[in-house]
Amino acid sequence: MTDSEIRKGLAGVVVDYTAISKVNPESNSLLYRGYPVQELAATQPFEAIAYLLWSGELPDAAQLEAFQKHERAQRALDPRTVALLDTMPEDAHPMDIVRTAVSQLGTFDHTLHRPGGWTDPDLDLGRALYLFAQIPTIVAAVQRRRRGLEPIAPRDDLDYSRNFLWMTFGELPSDAAVDVFRVSMVLYAEHSFNASTFTARVIASTTSDMYSAVVGAIGALKGPLHGGANEAVMHIFDEIGTAENVVPWLDKALAEKRKIMGFGHRVYKNGDSRVPTMKAALDVLLEESGRTDLAELYATLESEFVARKGIYPNLDYPSGPAYNLLGFDTEVFTPLFIAARVTGWTAHVMEQAASNALIRPLSAYNGVDERHVEG
Repeated sequence: MTDSEIRKGLAGVVVDYTAISKVNPESNSLLYRGYPVQELAATQPFEAIAYLLWSGELPDAAQLEAFQKHERAQRALDPRTVALLDTMPEDAHPMDIVRTAVSQLGTFDHTLHRPGGWTDPDLDLGRALYLFAQIPTIVAAVQRRRRGLEPIAPRDDLDYSRNFLWMTFGELPSDAAVDVFRVSMVLYAEHSFNASTFTARVIASTTSDMYSAVVGAIGALKGPLHGGANEAVMHIFDEIGTAENVVPWLDKALAEKRKIMGFGHRVYKNGDSRVPTMKAALDVLLEESGRTDLAELYATLESEFVARKGIYPNLDYPSGPAYNLLGFDTEVFTPLFIAARVTGWTAHVMEQAASNALIRPLSAYNGVDERHVEG
């Protein structure tokens, strides 16, 4: 292999087929199982998105009702998970806490020890649903613990999005807040072979178990070049302060060659197709809260950066301030990403297992030539 054949970051390398999602270059739309994500975000509860990603089709009313019943029955945490959360350092990052808790969930699953049980497709579907139900309860408990509050038990009379906000804040949210949160979950659910999904598939390709694959994916998502970008957006907003400070701040940041998080995407060259849908949801919260200052800061930074660099916002740019307005701590934004993306990760783990080949790329050696120890 020559240097010219190396694709740093695997950029442009096609490693496998997937039927789960794609970006349609003609419409610049992200498709889940063929459906444009903006249509799904406009019409579907998040539970239907999980069903779609795992089964290939949207559920009918009876299927959705049965799915919701199974999900709601698995929301409550095992007392051992509650105890584990209490042992975590109070200053630990929420991503580290959630990663550790998800790893513990795997220890409860004794079906993993059956011959072939760790890759059984029927068992994996059940594991995906279990993770889907458990992670919101974990994330909500982590948010409350950060504020010195006791966790709130899930309710089985609320849908996924409303229950998530109930467990986090202890009051029934407005319909507008629920819808904004639901939209964000739908938009974050899946995105083909991104870094965390590819990590999950690499782990699954070794015929390791689903929990291990998801824990690995969480580790990849933690990085600010991937899932941590939505946190970084709010840190940037906090650093800038007001719209009047955007120009001098951006002058300095670009002179220092800082990476401005929330802009650019390796897949989208003409702008992230998910942004208009999330920005519309954010606008609802901005109007409801009267935060004209945040709206002006958002618009000014976007217009200045696009004008100077020709690089457009990605989904993290509107989702960060949306989560802030919903009341989440900035450090909890990426765990919210986990709660959404676990649907896509688990779909890919099952797809990988169904037609598996060990993922093992090559490398080009550029170290010293062979040498020997002098005796």
